[in-house]
Amino acid sequence: MATTITTTTSISAKTSVPTALLKVQAQPIKPKRRNCKETTISSSAAAATTNPCSDSVVSPDSSCVSPVMDFAGETALSNGHSPWSFTKFNSALTAGLLNPMSPPPPTDKTRSSPTLFEMMANEPDNNPRNQAQIQVPILAPRQNQPPPVIDKQALTMQRISDLLSTRSPGNQFNDPNSSDMKLTLSSKDGISVSMNVHRQILVAHSRFFAVKLSDRSQETNGPTGPYSVEIADCDDVEVYIEVLRLMYCKDLRKMLMREDVSKVLGILKVSAAIGFDAGVLSCLEYLEAAPWTEDEEEKVASLLAELRLENVGAGEVLKRVSIEVSNGIDGGDNEEVLLKLLHVVLQGKDEKARREMKELVLKMLRENPSQNDLRKESLYSACDGCLELLQRHFLRAASSDLQDVNQIARQADNLHWILDILIDRQIAEDFLKSWASQSELSATHSKVPAIHRFEVSRVTARLFVGIGKGQLLASKEARFLLLQTWLVPFYNDFGWMMRRASKGLDRHLIEDGLSNTILTLPLAWQQDILLAWFDRFLNSGEDCPNIQRGFEVWWRRAFWR
Repeated sequence: MATTITTTTSISAKTSVPTALLKVQAQPIKPKRRNCKETTISSSAAAATTNPCSDSVVSPDSSCVSPVMDFAGETALSNGHSPWSFTKFNSALTAGLLNPMSPPPPTDKTRSSPTLFEMMANEPDNNPRNQAQIQVPILAPRQNQPPPVIDKQALTMQRISDLLSTRSPGNQFNDPNSSDMKLTLSSKDGISVSMNVHRQILVAHSRFFAVKLSDRSQETNGPTGPYSVEIADCDDVEVYIEVLRLMYCKDLRKMLMREDVSKVLGILKVSAAIGFDAGVLSCLEYLEAAPWTEDEEEKVASLLAELRLENVGAGEVLKRVSIEVSNGIDGGDNEEVLLKLLHVVLQGKDEKARREMKELVLKMLRENPSQNDLRKESLYSACDGCLELLQRHFLRAASSDLQDVNQIARQADNLHWILDILIDRQIAEDFLKSWASQSELSATHSKVPAIHRFEVSRVTARLFVGIGKGQLLASKEARFLLLQTWLVPFYNDFGWMMRRASKGLDRHLIEDGLSNTILTLPLAWQQDILLAWFDRFLNSGEDCPNIQRGFEVWWRRAFWR
């Protein structure tokens, strides 16, 4: 729609006269205040002299006075004007003796600089009401219109029409000149399509058509003219037509390469239903070689299980997603594969890659809740190997042998990772007992520099969190032994843990875990531990965990009963 734009422009009249043109009125009025910006006068214009009694400007270079303002008989001033000339002029103007339509005085062509009034008159008006205004018609907002309805049936009919009209040279599919049979396909949603086919081709490629058309010939005692066959209640007419087209093709595999996995699955289902063996084999070859998405993988496995096509090659397709015992691969080897993955991660040399693979393996193990793929004994065997290496390097560092001292943090991190797996599988109680009995490791803890040992206390912190969240159900003796063995080393390393490993640690989670661990003990044991913490916290501050909540619970239990 064309848009009409109306432009209103304010034009300021220019004048070339040296003096102002006065508009004479019957009654004097107050001058209207101009709504304009402040004007800067150049040095050439500043030389003009302005009479304070009027709005007229007299050029200093001019020797004559305007005839309108010149009155004889008065004493002239130094500038050539009579002292009473302006007074008489105002009186005459008030009495109406002067003609307001008098022509302006002649222009002084000798003056080169503009007057102040000319500069103000030539300045553009700042009044927005007088400036150019563009009036654009406001269009009414469009009402919320519903999205256009897509006629899926019309789209399907368009695709079917394309299928029936497109064929390569020499292909007799849907050829009315050479066909001897009219086949009508109808679906449950009301689509009905008729096409020209050849009885001989359908009988040669499909066991279903071979039986049905043979029965029809026997009933009529031989062919009596073109057949007319209807197949009702088709699930997908479009796919059915695709299958019939394949019967006219010499290279089925090449035709299927143009389709996606979902379409091929539909063709496979129809081919199996009508006994089109060549189509079934071609579809299986395609599925065996083509990549699948996760959703397509589920559809492939489900359809092949439904069709039971093991005798015609479905097993080859399913080898991608299943392991067959008949091929000599036992399902028990899953554990061997997983253990190999564990040891590769534990012994990896690139720390960044190790962290990424630890997260990946832990995620995959959490997604598979089965307890039979990785036995408890296998996990504890890997755990014992890491613990042994940790003890060896820790004791060497305690004796001032700092060679391979980085192995302390490495093996402690491995133990922390295995502990996460054990807790996820609810089999970490034995790890807690083993860790609580490491008295030799705890005794030499203070002899190792904190920068190398604080990773060991992360293992202790993970046990506290597990107990505090109910993920570990160990006996009270084992819980007390854990605190007795590792609580002081944990206090000593707490500040280092928060500063050096803050990205992977939740301070409040650890403090709550420690509080809950202490509160699971008998009240007398709680008192000994919490009083010792109270004294330490007052002297260490931020370097000591804040378990004030646990202290308050103990206080109420002890004194408010």
